[in-house]
Amino acid sequence: MDMNVKPIAKTALERVIDRPSREEAEAAVRTLIAWAGDNPEREGLLETPRRVVDAYREYFAGYDLDATSILQTTFSEVGGYDDIVLVRDIPFSSHCEHHMVPFVGKAHIAYLPHDGVVGLSKLARATDVFAKRLQTQENLTAQIVDAINEAINPRGVAVMLEAEHMCMSIRGVHKHGASTVTQRFTGVFAEDRQEQERFFALIRAGR
Repeated sequence: MDMNVKPIAKTALERVIDRPSREEAEAAVRTLIAWAGDNPEREGLLETPRRVVDAYREYFAGYDLDATSILQTTFSEVGGYDDIVLVRDIPFSSHCEHHMVPFVGKAHIAYLPHDGVVGLSKLARATDVFAKRLQTQENLTAQIVDAINEAINPRGVAVMLEAEHMCMSIRGVHKHGASTVTQRFTGVFAEDRQEQERFFALIRAGR
């Protein structure tokens, strides 16, 4: 975990449901291995519970981070610039909260500055905070928008996510390559269709 990022405050639910110990988590992995039909005591699987728990710490690191604190540092010396700031094709990976399998894609994030601009890398880091949790793509889209609005008070925010969901690709309907698109607009982007069209045109310009 980045030591410069303030840990997120626990929600009421998190205060009631405490995390199991590492030993309990590894035991749960061994149970799943046995349920799948294999022997958790065979040589190739002996270290798997430890590796899985380590991987989960990485996959779901977002529960320990606060996107608002990441976005709080802004810069006002931008020569009066007040037009669209867009970072497109931000890669992300998350996990579907319904099946706990990955969905992988790209985020396109734009905002219209008001009191200053935020470091470009901070938009990517804030995306990862929410992506590294159990998610739906719709909720992930909304959380990114809300965090930017809360942290930097822009005149408008536009976010579009494009992702392939493994719960459709490797199970269920097995539709490989299907892409899910979600978008949300606030402020000027929500009020002005032309601003939305500029957002989409800037995304297309990079393809």
